[in-house]
Amino acid sequence: MQQRISLITLGVADLAAARTFYEALGWQGAQQPDEEVVFFQAGGMVFALWTALAGRGGGPGVELAHNVGSNEEVDAILVQARDAGGTVVREGAATEWGGYSGAFADPDGYVWEIAHNPGWTLNEDGTITLA
Repeated sequence: MQQRISLITLGVADLAAARTFYEALGWQGAQQPDEEVVFFQAGGMVFALWTALAGRGGGPGVELAHNVGSNEEVDAILVQARDAGGTVVREGAATEWGGYSGAFADPDGYVWEIAHNPGWTLNEDGTITLA
């Protein structure tokens, strides 16, 4: 696993209100593929607001993501995380958005999604560009 973060996702109770808030702060170029999630390009990474993550663990949910170039890389990093003492919370599998992802929790319970998203550009330096 490379030392980088591709995506930070905040769980929100009201997606429209959260999007309006961030746009009022000056965030631009939101992409909203459905009624559950909004993506903003944030330099070389992506910032997301997601209703499905809200409320996990008794407080606002936060999930980190690490995007890779293939399904096989997703599976390899999940094995690496398990071997390092993490807990795989979601095995790698095809997603409804056309990609492939799985997730692990570190020893303190912080969740990392490992994902291959063929709809986004993963640049050589590890930065992400929304398509």
